[in-house]
Amino acid sequence: MDALAELAALEAADAFAARHIGPSESAIAGMLHTMGAATLSDVAAKTVPAAIRTNRLMQLPPPVDEAGVLQELRTLAAQNQLKRSLIGQGYYGTHMPPVVLRNVLENPGWYTAYTPYQAEIAQGRLEALLNFQTMVTELTAMPIANASLLDEATAAAEAMAMAHAISKAKSDVIVVAADVHPQTRAVLATRAKPLGITLMDVEPGDTAAIGAAQPFALLLQYPGTTGA
Repeated sequence: MDALAELAALEAADAFAARHIGPSESAIAGMLHTMGAATLSDVAAKTVPAAIRTNRLMQLPPPVDEAGVLQELRTLAAQNQLKRSLIGQGYYGTHMPPVVLRNVLENPGWYTAYTPYQAEIAQGRLEALLNFQTMVTELTAMPIANASLLDEATAAAEAMAMAHAISKAKSDVIVVAADVHPQTRAVLATRAKPLGITLMDVEPGDTAAIGAAQPFALLLQYPGTTGA
């Protein structure tokens, strides 16, 4: 292969599909031979019920290469008008340090072919926590290291269970501030049921109700689900 041919091979801008999507032509031919079908259309005709199959052309735009798709997405994103978010419930704008963005959020381990669904994403989070604990034990030369739980709701539920286990008060009531995120309270209720714990929703400033309940713990949140 001469130098011009080598340079020409580098000019291909539409290799995205061949590189990432589907099997090769030889693999397709082998699978068709195994199934006794001549074409992929024959396979579709035998597997897709006629009632939901269409023979008309789909109204799709012309195909574009990877660079074209990215440019189109940038054009669409540029039309967004950024407004102040008032959604609350724990969703707040935060500053993400570049080192965290690069090594955590942009870590390819989150979006490889092995992690396409929630169960494997959770597995990746657990592995990241284990790596963090390992690093801390090596840096501090201590035998154990603490780590965050999977999310805020899980942490609240475990805090409730631990407080109930070590509390000297003979009470099975925990007071939960009314401004706690609803998703957090839902996990609390699930964890409390088998432990025989009763959740009591009280406004944080209602000291009389809190005192009358004689709880073993009080769960507050700041900022609350309304941002207060």
